[in-house]
Amino acid sequence: MSAAHTTSTAGTAVMILNSRGQYLLHLRDAHKPICDAGTWSLVGGGLEEGESLDEAIAREILEETGLVLPEVTPYTTTTAHGPYVTEENIHLYTAHWDGDAHALPVSEGIMFAWFDLSTMEQLSMCPWASEAIKTHHAEHPTPPLPGPRPAVGLGGAGAVKNVIGAHLFLERDGTTLLGLRHPSVAFAGGAWHALAGHVERESVSACLVREAYEEAGLVIDPADLTLVHTVHVLDHERADPRIQLFFTASRWAGEPAVREPDKCTAWTWWPLDALPERTVAYTRAAIDGIRAGTAYTELGWGTPAARRAC
Repeated sequence: MSAAHTTSTAGTAVMILNSRGQYLLHLRDAHKPICDAGTWSLVGGGLEEGESLDEAIAREILEETGLVLPEVTPYTTTTAHGPYVTEENIHLYTAHWDGDAHALPVSEGIMFAWFDLSTMEQLSMCPWASEAIKTHHAEHPTPPLPGPRPAVGLGGAGAVKNVIGAHLFLERDGTTLLGLRHPSVAFAGGAWHALAGHVERESVSACLVREAYEEAGLVIDPADLTLVHTVHVLDHERADPRIQLFFTASRWAGEPAVREPDKCTAWTWWPLDALPERTVAYTRAAIDGIRAGTAYTELGWGTPAARRAC
């Protein structure tokens, strides 16, 4: 595709892939007058005055993700329809990046995440982006990863990064606080989950204090936090391993309130012996472990479903 200037009805978007054949998707705001609101879509946007297509997509990638990608290749064009569509002709590009989607800055929308094609079938997808990805995947099927892969849980796979999650286990009169995940979120939509967040460039306790206030309006002193359980999770063979740390707070200020309705729609105190059926599996395992007085659980590592050690 040439870098010639185009009309204002043209837009750009990029399919960013990693070495696992996953596509980077961007969750758009659900309650704004924008096209494809509340759906998972691709990074991109319209042209500014005097821009070429190539210049526009490079700017959009930088503005939305903070990335400067070395090779952004023209792929094809498609058409967008629907309310608030201002760029009908979408010029699609492809690029490659192997990084942590959750670590990307979110200047627009809600979040970034990697998804394979089968998982996308369960998402609320932007229609034109979904069709473009399906076409691209059919033309460029994911190649097998090089070399033999060791059995999960046997070790010897080399050093890999483990994503760290901070979770709050609050107990009051035989109940614990769980939040109902919004149906459109990338992880565990429609399920009940502990108050939690990914640890950024900060301590785990600082993350938990921040998330407690941002998500539920609870004020917690880091000195009142105590680590009570750890769950090491591998969702599937090619997933990033995750270390889920659960802390309890000896005291806190405030009552839980829904402060991020696009992520959590309700906070409820559930009896410890009657958790809701749709509770996130590792959260349920952690609560079981806490009640049993154990410190550690493994899930998905080729071991029994929940292996605990004192």
